Amino acid sequence: MKGKRNERQEAIGEAVLELEKSFNERWSVGANRGYLDNYAEEISCFDRVLKELIVGRDTVIAHIESLYSNPHIVRNEYRNPVVNVNDSGDFAVLAYNLDTYVLDDNGKERQLRAWNATEAYRLIDGEWRILHSHWAFTQTATEAVAS
Repeated sequence: MKGKRNERQEAIGEAVLELEKSFNERWSVGANRGYLDNYAEEISCFDRVLKELIVGRDTVIAHIESLYSNPHIVRNEYRNPVVNVNDSGDFAVLAYNLDTYVLDDNGKERQLRAWNATEAYRLIDGEWRILHSHWAFTQTATEAVAS
């Protein structure tokens, strides 16, 4: 969490990051409802397996549940987290890199995936809800190009 922010924005950023980690830790052991139950009604989502934007809580949940299986992740490494909080303190954008690890057939840890994650949170009725979610594999391009 970088940049010039006041104490309130700093506290919000820390709270949002901890909330995200709690959802992801649950996801890693087979409890996907942390994320799904937190989605705002009007959530939008980019998923790495679809070309189109998915919109609406029921649609996003149905899509994720159709793909989800317990990944049995034994360790998550959160790298480079940045949380930008607006001046009024009711909207926050979290971006981070996530490396996930599982055990191989010999019981040794190996990396499963490397992700780029962006979650937009909005304070709704006193609770931080995910308004937009975007998960992408790292290094998917074969060359450095902006368009």
